[in-house]
Amino acid sequence: MTQSILFVCLGNICRSPTAEAIFRVQAEGRGLEIDSAGTSGWHDGNPSDPRASAEAARRGIDMSYIRSRKVMAADFERFELIVAMDAQNMRDLQVVQPAGSPAKLVMLLDYAPKLGISDVPDPYYEDNFPEVLDMVELACGKLLDSL
Repeated sequence: MTQSILFVCLGNICRSPTAEAIFRVQAEGRGLEIDSAGTSGWHDGNPSDPRASAEAARRGIDMSYIRSRKVMAADFERFELIVAMDAQNMRDLQVVQPAGSPAKLVMLLDYAPKLGISDVPDPYYEDNFPEVLDMVELACGKLLDSL
C-alpha cells in the first residue's frame, strides 16, 4: 500500500498545495506522508496563493502551514507516488526523475475521468479557484479510494 504521496505543480502555490491540504483532510488518520512541491523554484519559501488559501478556508481547509518548495532528487526516493497536476509538470518530472527511482508518476485527473480533461487548470492565471478546488477535491477522493 502507498504510504507517501507528493503532489506537484509548477510553482507550488496554487494547485499542488491545494491538493496537499485537501488530501490531508480526506486521509486523516491513515498515517500517510503527504507533501507538495513545484517543478520550478520561483516561489520557494512562500505561502500558498492567497486566493487558493481563501477558497480552501471557505471549505474549512487550512493551507496556512504550507510553504512552496522545489522538487528535489531525494523526493523520488522519499515518495512512493508523485502526482502531477498537468502534462507539462509530468514531462518535467520525468526528465528529472533519477534512473532506478522507485517513485511512480501519475496525473491527478486520471483519478477523475468523468471530468473529461487531463490537466488541472492553473488558477493563478485563470482565477478559477472554486472550479479547480472542486476538481482537486473529487480527484483526491478517488485517489484515496484507490490506495
